[in-house]
Amino acid sequence: MSSTAKHSAIQGPAIFLAQFIPLQQEVTLENMLRWASDLGYRGVQIPTWDKRLFDLEQAAVSQSYCDDILALCQQYNLTITELSTHLQGQLIAVHPAYNSMFQGFAPSDIDTVQKKQQWATAQLLLAAQASKRLGLKAHATFSGALLWHTIYPWPQRPEGLVEQGFAELAKRWLPVLDAFDTAGVDLCYELHPGEDLHDGLSFERFLQAVDQHPRACILYDPSHFVLQQLDYLQFIDFYHPRIKAFHVKDAEFRPSGKAGVYGGFANWRDRPGRFRSLGDGQIDFKAIFSKLTQYGFKGWAVLEWECCLKDPEQGAAEGAPFIRQHLIRLAERSFDDFAGSVADVARNRQILGLD
Repeated sequence: MSSTAKHSAIQGPAIFLAQFIPLQQEVTLENMLRWASDLGYRGVQIPTWDKRLFDLEQAAVSQSYCDDILALCQQYNLTITELSTHLQGQLIAVHPAYNSMFQGFAPSDIDTVQKKQQWATAQLLLAAQASKRLGLKAHATFSGALLWHTIYPWPQRPEGLVEQGFAELAKRWLPVLDAFDTAGVDLCYELHPGEDLHDGLSFERFLQAVDQHPRACILYDPSHFVLQQLDYLQFIDFYHPRIKAFHVKDAEFRPSGKAGVYGGFANWRDRPGRFRSLGDGQIDFKAIFSKLTQYGFKGWAVLEWECCLKDPEQGAAEGAPFIRQHLIRLAERSFDDFAGSVADVARNRQILGLD
């Protein structure tokens, strides 16, 4: 090719703070920002369910609060990449069989699936406003699940069940998608086992149910596709127009004569498919960064760390240089321009045999 497309390079490195927040200790957003900055990160994805770090309700209504958050990030040379409502988004759709298992995702008095749905919807509407006030372009969340308990079709699924399930999921999400559209923010679903949106086909079903809503987008995380044995590179070819957020997380899949994709109820260390720290798994991140760059992805490369073996502090320290090494600086000219020639219509016609 004698010409090179000019795309913005992927931004990074960034880190999702959720897995690194001390559970029982005093912590502030400033503590976490200082820690991330010292490790060499340039961006942070902020969870919205822990008020020690971020007050979602206040951020939705107070520009001064958001301005203070932005100023604090700037003090540590950090950018907010996205806000996250993974826990709240999960509760938009909860099958009653999972109600008690998801109780920790909501306040203790939100104790029924109906209350969880109402509370979660309100949380997502707040997140749309908070994202707008912070000047963000994307938001990270989960879809929730009404159909997950039927993921394997045995017993045989009744006719129309899947269609009805996605119609209900769309009904619950459409007001939220419209709110994010009004805010000018893409709503990025992390496609994840346990969610009704977990692979390309389920995402396509959802798009059809929400009438191809322009804000229904994808948080691309290849680790979940390795565990499902899905082609995570071809996925980018199919869905790159909808990929608006990116989790950099490694994984490996080593099936045995005893267990495969489903894992046999083993713990994370003993599962054939398990998450690993960056560089310790099987994912071809060079190919991923190349494809995303090729398609003009303009978002952030955000470390999400989940490893069944390595200490999180080590994983975080190794994550920033790993991501930085994979960022691609786009060429400003084609590699073979040295052998090119100026445009000459008459000469081109001669080469084509037209004269």
